[in-house]
Amino acid sequence: MLRITTAITALFAAASVQAQTKWDLPTAYPATNFHTENIQEFANEVEKASGGKLKIQVHPGASLFKAPEIKRAVQGGQAQLGEILLVNFENEDALFGLDGVPFLATSYADAGKLWRASRKAVEERLAKQGMVVLFSVPWPPQGLYNKKPVNSAADMKGVKFRSYSPATARIAELLGAQPVTIQAAEVAQALATGAMESMITSGATGYDSKAFEHVKYFYDTQAWIPKNAVIASRKALDALDAGTREAVMKAAAAAEPRGWKISEEKTGWYLDQLKAKGMTVARPAAQLAADLKRIGEQMTADWLKKSGADGQAVLDAYRKM
Repeated sequence: MLRITTAITALFAAASVQAQTKWDLPTAYPATNFHTENIQEFANEVEKASGGKLKIQVHPGASLFKAPEIKRAVQGGQAQLGEILLVNFENEDALFGLDGVPFLATSYADAGKLWRASRKAVEERLAKQGMVVLFSVPWPPQGLYNKKPVNSAADMKGVKFRSYSPATARIAELLGAQPVTIQAAEVAQALATGAMESMITSGATGYDSKAFEHVKYFYDTQAWIPKNAVIASRKALDALDAGTREAVMKAAAAAEPRGWKISEEKTGWYLDQLKAKGMTVARPAAQLAADLKRIGEQMTADWLKKSGADGQAVLDAYRKM
């Protein structure tokens, strides 16, 4: 009898293991970053709500794929899910770069409106590539880090400026800086070796990369509020049973507003940490603000040329909100 009971237990255990589906979710940011923590909570909720049927393994810090590779990995079936920075893919389609247009949306309220105005268009483009947007969460407003004081665009001439997207490469060009391609996971090393001297990014990335060890000035320009999106393979989603798929979508619906709330709440905290680590944190001087505003106007015009009628429709919808 004991043998039969043991055999039955083993059989059920084996069936349980076979029934569990495992997904990989690569992200480019550290495990301690608020985006990653929010994603891990999403993964935990999916596993719990699905009764263990679906386990999502989060791979932080570009440990599975580097930032530019993640979208292709999901599209090609190497990973079922992935977190991407939308502006990284502006060269594929201008709509992906909308929230990287400087000074178009500089508050969380406006960033929310911009996402509502553009989400359908972004989703349609990803759907054609076999992918689904599960949720999207913004970074804190972007500011300018530099090794030396900056009072105007003229002070940026020839400076090695981090470029991680088409928009940041264009900003470098318009500032007269020298663009160098550096991904988030490489920032600390690039600053330490002198491969870069300046960047426009969030307080979060500056804190995560310990920019304060090499850069002493942060100008709170609130230039733009870019978003990360967690995308999934449509094929992988469709392969789930209805209950498990519903668990994924329900957890995603909860992760988006939670992430937005955390992002906004942590904005001030990150800047306080930069100050505590010895950085000078200040608003941009009048001339620098004026120079950046002109850059924003130029880049909005550039973006509209690239995006055409679809881009104009999204921008019109945003401005009417």
